[in-house]
Amino acid sequence: METRALETLAEEIVRRLTVPMEASGRHVHLSRAAVEQLFGAGYQLNKVRDLSQPGQFVCAERVTLQGPKGELKNVVLLGPERPECQAEVSLTDAVVLGERPPVRLSGDLEGSPGFTLRYGNRVLPVDRGLIAAKRHIHMTPVDAGQFGVRNGQSVRLKALTARPLTFGEVEVRVSEKFSTVVHLDYDEANACGFQKGDRGL
Repeated sequence: METRALETLAEEIVRRLTVPMEASGRHVHLSRAAVEQLFGAGYQLNKVRDLSQPGQFVCAERVTLQGPKGELKNVVLLGPERPECQAEVSLTDAVVLGERPPVRLSGDLEGSPGFTLRYGNRVLPVDRGLIAAKRHIHMTPVDAGQFGVRNGQSVRLKALTARPLTFGEVEVRVSEKFSTVVHLDYDEANACGFQKGDRGL
């Protein structure tokens, strides 16, 4: 077999045995009511680009996220709108804000601290919703079957990166609405030397 064909075969084997990784930076999800409070009645968020998960996208708008001791400026908004506001930060970000958010999956907001959002001269206090995102793997049912995992299962993931390490307690999330990808926050991504295109197993 020619060298190029062997290389192509090897690449295909790697793709089948590993999963793509992404670093997810701090971001905010807004409810319809929050969008209107910050930007005005009837305002629609402006999509800049799609994310890896179907239907999810980066918005052009940015906000300031405030905590009891500090703030983070130019925080990206992600769409579409959700039933409840939520801010996802790294634990390093949380130190700047002066909070100790729980490590949770997106949407699990019970008992989480509140925060304040600012856009220009508009201020929106939010009662709860500040979390540090728990590392997780989005998976299609087909890929979950191939890897022999199930929804809600906690697994170990070896990051095949510049500073390889193994992450424990990575939660598997399976849905037909997902595409398969690992999500780490920036603290975790920096710890393993993540670069775009890296994969894990």
